[in-house]
Amino acid sequence: MTGTTGKRQKIAILSVSAGAGHVRAAQALQAAAEKWYPNLETVHVDLMTLVPKLFKTIYADTYIKVVERHPAFWGYLYDKTDRDKVDSALSRLRSAIERLNTRKLKRVLAEIAPDHVICTHFLPAQLLARQIRKEEFKRPVWVQVTDFDVHALWIHEGLSGYFAAHDEVAWRMIERGIPAAGVRVTGIPIMPAFGERQDRAACAAELGLDPGRKTLLMMSGGTGVGSIHLLAERLLKLEGDFQIVAMAGKNERLLADLRAMARQHPGRLFPLGFTRVIERAMAASDLAITKPGGLTTSECLAMGLPMIVVSPIPGQEERNADFLLENGAAMKACDAGALAWRVAMLLQEPERLARMGEKALGLGRPDAARQVLEIIQGGL
Repeated sequence: MTGTTGKRQKIAILSVSAGAGHVRAAQALQAAAEKWYPNLETVHVDLMTLVPKLFKTIYADTYIKVVERHPAFWGYLYDKTDRDKVDSALSRLRSAIERLNTRKLKRVLAEIAPDHVICTHFLPAQLLARQIRKEEFKRPVWVQVTDFDVHALWIHEGLSGYFAAHDEVAWRMIERGIPAAGVRVTGIPIMPAFGERQDRAACAAELGLDPGRKTLLMMSGGTGVGSIHLLAERLLKLEGDFQIVAMAGKNERLLADLRAMARQHPGRLFPLGFTRVIERAMAASDLAITKPGGLTTSECLAMGLPMIVVSPIPGQEERNADFLLENGAAMKACDAGALAWRVAMLLQEPERLARMGEKALGLGRPDAARQVLEIIQGGL
């Protein structure tokens, strides 16, 4: 059902910019509302814009540095916080510090006066769950988990409903105490463009690619395997008729390194800087080489793009990788040599690559954002 009729509703979407995925999920929900539900007004609030600078540095910026430079330590923290009791001394201290630094949220929500709230990160869900228990907030609060996993920090009583990436995630939510009636399997919200048909030839032409050649899309290198330009250099030593699109995002130094390398490999390496139309690059590609973040993998699945995952962060990304491998949509490379071997093998076995693409497409949920908004408007 599109454009549900009735009273115009307002939805506050709360994210946290600790990593990009939580914010991208929020933006996808906003885009879906604008496209399909003219009766919905959405307001996206990144909680990190409301907190003191020191807290943001510790909470968001330090998180990024830890997962990049000390992934094993992050894995330890992920497992420990997943096992900790909610009323442990450490948990109570952490919650108190978070509440002290996020007091502006209550005022901002009062100003927005939303009919519903969606949290794409566990921190605002935790804060609002406490306010609901104390009867300080009385609007429905919904939680969108953004990985193919569920961690204890996401689970809170008194919230209106949870949206899960997959049936297994929903099962584990219920195992952790969420009422079954409050859990829906929708997938992870991604931009509407990933659900639209893209013409491979047209997308390839935009990037200067030959649509008839096998195309590898490199979206991440990661600390454990090596930077993306080193991985691209290794793959370019392989025999075979293929081309590589290597994405540098907003990293200007990496883009310059890739462009210098591309001059040495004309017609084989195509560097790409920051783009808002990644779905076009995916449509022109046969295989993605990427870190297994929840949003990126959901985008690939929606496009039917098989993956080789590299450098998964211990914790949520390892669980995402497990999900993809178990369901036949991806392979995992532990180092540059393993990556090269897998790429060479898939280039020589196009039927296997095609089967992986079919598995990916079968897992994809391009309509997730729309489903979430539909459920919220109708109630569970």
